[in-house]
Amino acid sequence: MKLILEKINKKFAEKTLFTDASFTFETGKIYGLLGRNGAGKTTLFNCISKNMSLDSGQIALTDETGEAHQDYDNTEIGFIYTQPILPNFMTAVEFVQFFIDINSTRLVTQKTASDYLIAVGIQEIDHNKLLKDFSHGMKNKVQMLISVITETPVLLLDEPLTSFDVIAAHDMKKLILSLKKDTVIIFSTHILQLAQDMCDEIILLHNEKLTAVNPEMIHDKNFESEIIELLSDNYGVADKETAHE
Repeated sequence: MKLILEKINKKFAEKTLFTDASFTFETGKIYGLLGRNGAGKTTLFNCISKNMSLDSGQIALTDETGEAHQDYDNTEIGFIYTQPILPNFMTAVEFVQFFIDINSTRLVTQKTASDYLIAVGIQEIDHNKLLKDFSHGMKNKVQMLISVITETPVLLLDEPLTSFDVIAAHDMKKLILSLKKDTVIIFSTHILQLAQDMCDEIILLHNEKLTAVNPEMIHDKNFESEIIELLSDNYGVADKETAHE
């Protein structure tokens, strides 16, 4: 399956985020989305997940026949926010069970709510605790779990793993890696070491464009300095100006 972004444009007041930006993401790879603060990474995720509309351009998902569709359902997009959005009045097991119930017809794997929670490292003693009393990291685990349960074809991770301890982060890395065979996975991060550890491709959102870096660069010893140079103010400006001529 492919997620196709074609000549997308988005502007807020005087701030332009994307100008005819295009890229095609595929299953079987984990993509790291890098960009400076304010470049529009979260906005891009919101547009893909249909929480926000584009000014122009199109975003499409291909089906099993390879045909692209713009009218995909937003339930096909798993969006893991930096700040978890969960119903604080519910317990962990109540929320997961509720989610299982409303998605019963599309679940491929049948497990109990407790089984799912244990699978992401939430101990049984915490299953009946209110979500409002969960730590930030535990809330992120529950948020991640929702996309895992429904096996969404696209998974967007906005600054993942920043709130996890060392063991939890290791477990979540393994979980993310296990999903890439059948899922388009894109995550934004400022942690370059995480991008090196996890990514098959690095995509830069810079100067209103989406640009892939050479995959061989990912494991280069000078990766950090090379990315900093690519995200400098001047990189890509000449191409952008040429495109507008």
